[in-house]
Amino acid sequence: MPEFTAADGATIFYSDEGVGRPVIFLHGLMAHGGFFKRQSALASGLRLIALDLRGHGASRRKDDRPTMAQITRDVEALCETLDLRDAIGVGWSLGASILWSLLTGPASRRFAGGVSIDMTPCVQNGPDWHLGLGADHCAQRTAAMKSDYPAFAAAAGRAIFAEPEGRSRADADWAALEFQKNDPAAIGALWESLAAQDYRAALPAIAQPALIVHGARSHLYGRATADYLAAAIPHARRVQFDHSGHTPHMEQPDLLNQLLADFAASLPPVTEPHETAA
Repeated sequence: MPEFTAADGATIFYSDEGVGRPVIFLHGLMAHGGFFKRQSALASGLRLIALDLRGHGASRRKDDRPTMAQITRDVEALCETLDLRDAIGVGWSLGASILWSLLTGPASRRFAGGVSIDMTPCVQNGPDWHLGLGADHCAQRTAAMKSDYPAFAAAAGRAIFAEPEGRSRADADWAALEFQKNDPAAIGALWESLAAQDYRAALPAIAQPALIVHGARSHLYGRATADYLAAAIPHARRVQFDHSGHTPHMEQPDLLNQLLADFAASLPPVTEPHETAA
């Protein structure tokens, strides 16, 4: 598995397969790059890069206490290391928040488009926002992580699917086990960092074409949240996956893969790398 060294010496692992326009996959809280394994079918026409974000998967290390800003810097560094050009960013849940930072930050020049999957620009509701999660809900999640992380992680892994006891049972059981492998302190620190973010003001600055993917049966965010994102980002459109919960890329992978392939084909051609002078 390829790896690179972040500015503070942390080792970040990622997968890199296929040829063509680069697509960089950013996973959700407690997950890892393997949650995009069903997108491997796209490798014949696209270059697929899936990170294990700091504190997750192979990138876990003792005493990790990641923050959103730190993880965003990691991804920016990887984009520079790989010299990505005209890439598509695909951010699921927490990964979508990272994507919005990338599309409006120093790395924006490396991206031709973005796809966010089932996420809100502001996790915690407040007086002027009601399309995220209630303050009580957020507080309960924080308390559950601290009091009994294995039980919280197992329940969360199953809840991301529309039918955890039906056709998605095996996926739900697998996700529950993968979520439980994380360090509770690392996940708790990142959750608190995520809950403190508000990306609403940044969205209008996203210049790239964007897709807002929403699972119609998501237990976390509703259609109104996706509609808000599609209206706030200048060149965005919403795409609803009728039979999915929080994980359309796993629950309806063929549809998601076709959507990504079509989106990639609709964007301007990939810029050729600059030739090195002799």
